[in-house]
Amino acid sequence: MIELKNLTKEFGDKIAVDNMNMQLEAGHVVGLIGQNGAGKTTTFRMMLDFIKPTHGTITWDNHAITNRDRQNIGFLPEERGLYQKLSVEQQVVYFAALHGMSKGDAKQKLKHWMDRLDVVGKVTDKVQSLSKGNAQKVQLIATVITEPSLLILDEPFTGLDPVNAQLMMNEILRLKHNGAMIIFSSHNMSGVEKLSDELLMLKHGQTVLSGGLSDIRESFGRSEIYLEAPVADAELLAVPGVVSVEKEGDGRHLKLSDDHVGKEVFRIVARDGYVPVFAQTPPTLDEIFRREVAGGIKND
Repeated sequence: MIELKNLTKEFGDKIAVDNMNMQLEAGHVVGLIGQNGAGKTTTFRMMLDFIKPTHGTITWDNHAITNRDRQNIGFLPEERGLYQKLSVEQQVVYFAALHGMSKGDAKQKLKHWMDRLDVVGKVTDKVQSLSKGNAQKVQLIATVITEPSLLILDEPFTGLDPVNAQLMMNEILRLKHNGAMIIFSSHNMSGVEKLSDELLMLKHGQTVLSGGLSDIRESFGRSEIYLEAPVADAELLAVPGVVSVEKEGDGRHLKLSDDHVGKEVFRIVARDGYVPVFAQTPPTLDEIFRREVAGGIKND
């Protein structure tokens, strides 16, 4: 288990991370989200011992992280760190050796991973010849080839199309099921929802939300309705507590001031006895992010 306790990092008079507390257990994924500059990368750098915390502690199984522990950490940086003039094989073998893997084992596993992630290219190709997406897959291979116990992934989906993003999500889930501790940051809220067991939101270095994903969503109430029914917008908007009605796909998306308003909306749309679609849910993670972190929408 990794534990961050009262973790604070100050740069002069700026507090980059303010009294953070978090636990990361084997076989669990924590999504760390927030705007640019919220403190995510600073947190990762402290976990990697690139920088020291001003206050607080980081422990692995109740002891300070050792050099041996660090060999068991895989880190995917936001700013990719591949050497452009090296071949894929030279690059991956080099990183694997830093974590104690033999050259032979690394070469053998590399071929397996190239096929697994559907990398377009050969192990002898230079990194500079790869597309951005394929280079990112190679970076992931270099991060996970040693099957580390702790994975720190900083914006792993940046630059990937939906198909390749799903490939990467599948591998992250496989590593989770094999017992890895995983923490990652992303602006892809859909990916965060699919992968995360726990969520931690940062705003200006402060933790604004922390806990299980479903618990966080439910804490906002079931204030959203997706509806497909032949009722006019004006009639829906006339219901006290219906804040807005917007077209969404074949239906409409309603925002409510209170989840109890849903009963009155349902009574109106079901008066003829049949409603094609009525789904009352908590706000999505994207909506919560904009309310709580970006501050774009107020919580009524």
